[in-house]
Amino acid sequence: MTTGNPIFRGCASSKRAGSCAKLDVNDWLKDIQNTQNQDEIIEIRFKNTRKDYYRNVNKLPLEVGDLVAVEGNPGHDIGMVSVTGDLVLRQMKRHKVTLINGELRKVYRKAKPVDIEKWEFAMTREHETMIKSRQLASDLRLNMKIGDVEYQGDGTKAIFYYIADERVDFRELIKVLAESFHIRVEMKQIGARQEAGRIGGIGPCGRELCCSSWMSNFSSVTTIAARHQEISMNPQKLAGQCSKLKCCINYEVDSYIDEQRDFPPKEKLETEEGFYIFLKSDIFKRIYYYTHDSKAPTGQIAVPVARVKKIMRMNQKNEKPERLIEIDSIEVAAEKAIPNYENVVGQDSLTRFDKPKEENRRKKRRIKRRPKTDDNKRDVQNNPANSDKEKTDNSNRRKIFKKKSGKKRIPGNRNNNNNSKPKES
Repeated sequence: MTTGNPIFRGCASSKRAGSCAKLDVNDWLKDIQNTQNQDEIIEIRFKNTRKDYYRNVNKLPLEVGDLVAVEGNPGHDIGMVSVTGDLVLRQMKRHKVTLINGELRKVYRKAKPVDIEKWEFAMTREHETMIKSRQLASDLRLNMKIGDVEYQGDGTKAIFYYIADERVDFRELIKVLAESFHIRVEMKQIGARQEAGRIGGIGPCGRELCCSSWMSNFSSVTTIAARHQEISMNPQKLAGQCSKLKCCINYEVDSYIDEQRDFPPKEKLETEEGFYIFLKSDIFKRIYYYTHDSKAPTGQIAVPVARVKKIMRMNQKNEKPERLIEIDSIEVAAEKAIPNYENVVGQDSLTRFDKPKEENRRKKRRIKRRPKTDDNKRDVQNNPANSDKEKTDNSNRRKIFKKKSGKKRIPGNRNNNNNSKPKES
């Protein structure tokens, strides 16, 4: 059976390559016998990131990638089996499960060729319906954006996904859509992150977007998490493709917070040499970087956190250390700073390809002439035929030169200019 356009619904998964669908799951429990999922609940994948869970009441032998007809509201819908076995119960904890009267919906049968034809025809209407519905919404002057349309498998119902910053009264829009397309209309509001997950794409890290590959719940992201990790407050770098803060900012913030619990405040340090201002910190190496508070330019000085605490305690007692860093620690840092790598060839230079190689060009332009050696002279003396052969070769070369240049060579004057004329006899 064909699976329709893989862009709309995702291709069927294989044992080797996996699946190209969004929110794909690797079934790491497929080699284990099904013991917990006795009710045979299966996960069905629909368009983009929409998934739902159904009960296999007819005990059908279903495998991942099969097209099935499931219970709809009203009618029936067509979906693709994505997960079976014990892993379904774990997935149900992550996703929102749709219930009708407190019970899961049912799987009717495997999709027939007639069902697949209706399903594919309904998919071809989705893009056209989305464009026309946007025009109708703008005519009604509704402050909303319809981002996606999904038809039910039997073509009797369509879900319109929209984004709106404020509350929208779309009762009139539902009447217009129902009259225009002769279907039942369901409006579902989504956020900017959900829209990015449904569209998909590649992030700045080079991987597929997390919201379209594995994320199902979106937690709020604030700039406080970026400050804990000391990320520059550049909105162009902090924002993702959904124009919101990147979800990956929350991934490592807990480890940063745990590491900074015993860190001292980022204040000035006073020594006998003067004041030192805080610049930045390396959290996991537990190092603060300071610079001297003077008009003269100074470099960054790495100070361990333990040393910073000690100096702050001394400053509270109105005491000043002689140096910012102890002499022993300076010698140890100098020994560690000795590099075991040298840029001998110059491969680290960014301008190594900018310099033209003039010497090599000059060498190529030079004509390599064969020097006359003593052996050549001896050959001419011993065999006069060689000298006659050289003379004939030189004369032939002169004739060829005359034909190409079209100029006559004046005998007895080798240093003639190009504009000079031959003397008339």
